[in-house]
Amino acid sequence: MASWKSRAGSRGSEGGVVNLARRTMNAPALAAIYEKAWRPALFYLASGRTTSADRRDAVTTLRLGGSKKVLDIACGPGNFTRYLSNALDGDGYAIGLDYSEPMLARAVSDNAGPRVGYLRGDARTLPFAVGTFDAVCCFGALYLIPDPIAATREMIRVLAPGGRIAITTSHRADNPFGHASRVVGGWSGLRVFDDETFPKLFAEAGLVDIDQQVHRLLQYVSATRPL
Repeated sequence: MASWKSRAGSRGSEGGVVNLARRTMNAPALAAIYEKAWRPALFYLASGRTTSADRRDAVTTLRLGGSKKVLDIACGPGNFTRYLSNALDGDGYAIGLDYSEPMLARAVSDNAGPRVGYLRGDARTLPFAVGTFDAVCCFGALYLIPDPIAATREMIRVLAPGGRIAITTSHRADNPFGHASRVVGGWSGLRVFDDETFPKLFAEAGLVDIDQQVHRLLQYVSATRPL
């Protein structure tokens, strides 16, 4: 199930928008070191949390187990996708979706497995029917997607009743450091979100059990789609 296929065109980036952050994420050199060096170092500096802790909490937050169907948006080299799939059995599986061909090639090479597969696609127009997945997540990428609100609404659309959604994204504190991060983010192409954006979006979509935790420069937000 590890092979991947393209469902997107040959544009330089999603929606044709090119900036420093997205050019970097599409670089083959970054794909080669992302899982073992780049992500662990940057996320620890940003949140004070290790990748191992984030992975364990992801399984708990998404309430994984059994034959659940999982979608991991902007999966990169599959370092979370494969880990999530290990919590499943029966007919359960995890699909990792990303726009970067180098990242997906690395995912197939390094994070293949019997319950995981990879797909190239645009997070803003997911190629899945309403309510397809029991769990949908996006860990550390919404600030890179050209329209993160549209992507989040798509995540909610494909989430089944009773399913869980979880995201990790940037957080802007209401202080001088937080405002400085917004300036830097604008220059680099990394969006920086306030406290209200995603909890409000989840509530407006009718989700419940909304939980938000802030760790330094990152916010972890999760919710449930009611039965």
